Amino acid sequence: MSARSTTRPEEAAVRGQVIAAFGRQYLVETERGAFLRCVTRAKQGGLVCGDRVVAIPTGPGEGVVDAVEARRSLFQRAAAHRAKPIAANATQVAIVVAGEPSFSEELVYRAIAAAEHERMKALVVVNKADLPGPTRDAANRLAPLAGIGYRVVALSARTNIAPLAAELAGETTVLVGQSGMGKSTIVNALVPGANAETREISKFLDSGRHTTTHARLYHLDAGTAIVDCPGLQDFGLAHLSRAEIEQGFPDLRAYLGTCRFSDCSHRSEPGCAVLAAARAGRIHARRMELLQRILAAERPAP
Repeated sequence: MSARSTTRPEEAAVRGQVIAAFGRQYLVETERGAFLRCVTRAKQGGLVCGDRVVAIPTGPGEGVVDAVEARRSLFQRAAAHRAKPIAANATQVAIVVAGEPSFSEELVYRAIAAAEHERMKALVVVNKADLPGPTRDAANRLAPLAGIGYRVVALSARTNIAPLAAELAGETTVLVGQSGMGKSTIVNALVPGANAETREISKFLDSGRHTTTHARLYHLDAGTAIVDCPGLQDFGLAHLSRAEIEQGFPDLRAYLGTCRFSDCSHRSEPGCAVLAAARAGRIHARRMELLQRILAAERPAP
């Protein structure tokens, strides 16, 4: 890729996709393989990686976004009163963890709940599998997820990225994870020269910012793409209601709405179908613990 490709200003409107966003500037890769540094019209909201747009070239390598196509999904996190969109039109999320340093199970569950809300697939990638002891511990912590059908893929990105590459085929995947999990190593293994491309895009946009603080979309082949996101230390779910968070736990769905009380918190109420399923072993105790922790933080009881 060369971010210095240009489009003649007299060319007609072109369709494309946002592959990087920096403040109010967007890098759009057009269907013709050109790259446009774009701004939006006054009434248009903020765009994110993955948005499909119609752009009108206004000069060499420059343009304005004229229209935005309806999003099929919007993967986002949110703190109180502030949504933080990450990527549009993605089909799955891959949460990158490792045995060393230790990872947050709660962050993993939160990201999965956000993906479930958008009907996206989800998998967990255990990097640094060349460390057998820590990797075994990580697998044990993730066993409740694997037990209900989520994919858990172990690999060492420095030596063999193939196990993950197979899971990405035909999907647009958002890669998220805490700092230190080796996500950058994974991206560089999937996209050789990704660091150089990032520096080139920074020059192209003349942003003067560190591009590692922004998401970036890479096309791996005609039907496969990844969205690389900055390292996360938290993943708020303020944009989801209590019921939507509960729906993000698929193993609870068969019991939701069948409790004796319609406003059941699934803590100690009599006639709680969710607690009964947990006592019978149909819902893992650790998943119940994490659900209650997330609900207490996002939707505290009145």
